[in-house]
Amino acid sequence: MNIVVCAKQVVDVSEIKVDSKTNKLILAGVPQKISDIDKNAMEEAIKIKEKHGGKLTVVTVGPADAKEKIKELLAMGADEGIHIVQPEKLDYFVVSTILAGAIKKIGEYDIILCGEASIDLFSGQIGPRVAGILNIPQITYAQNVTVEKDKVVSERNIGDKAVTIESSFPVMITVTKEINEPRLPSLMQILAAANKPINDWSLDDVGSGKLEPKITTVDIKGVSMERKNVVYQDDIDDSVGKLVDSLVKEGVLR
Repeated sequence: MNIVVCAKQVVDVSEIKVDSKTNKLILAGVPQKISDIDKNAMEEAIKIKEKHGGKLTVVTVGPADAKEKIKELLAMGADEGIHIVQPEKLDYFVVSTILAGAIKKIGEYDIILCGEASIDLFSGQIGPRVAGILNIPQITYAQNVTVEKDKVVSERNIGDKAVTIESSFPVMITVTKEINEPRLPSLMQILAAANKPINDWSLDDVGSGKLEPKITTVDIKGVSMERKNVVYQDDIDDSVGKLVDSLVKEGVLR
């Protein structure tokens, strides 16, 4: 199996703070990491490789320091990394076009894996867009994946139901966080990752040239969460009754 994992460096959303006066996000000093669900995709790719053999390549479009984050995925079990420095202006169209160009340059591939969405913007667009550009089948929101000789079988999560889907190769699969628990690499694996190649490709290398975004992000603000701070000080039975009545009135309970 030739497997490609698309991964994204994101800000650690749990560390983001919001300015209470302006609702602007405070991003200065917020650490960067590989998007959590992309690590689930990497874990699933490693499991497939362990069972069927082959090569596992991770591709990312990001700033220069994203190369350091690729090393985490190499330590987990990827064989090779590819880093394309992101252009100054980008959107989902630009990123998916660059990723698709990189995958075409890689050449032979059987499975492309990525998270169902990134934890920062959670649009869920990149996987389907890349599949569309490459004109290959796609399975989204996969909660398990079974790879056989000539096909892949996956159970797709669609909320209150699950649909079992089969696809031939090549195929794009986006996975949910529930699919597995990403492994933690050992010290020896972390040290060995330093010897694995990370290739720097330019936009020209992947045939993307100068791309213009289709959409522009005008502003990003935090959402103000106002609390009512209601405290019930009656005896426990009365307090529970009043709480339930209030929740019903607010539409929380029915």
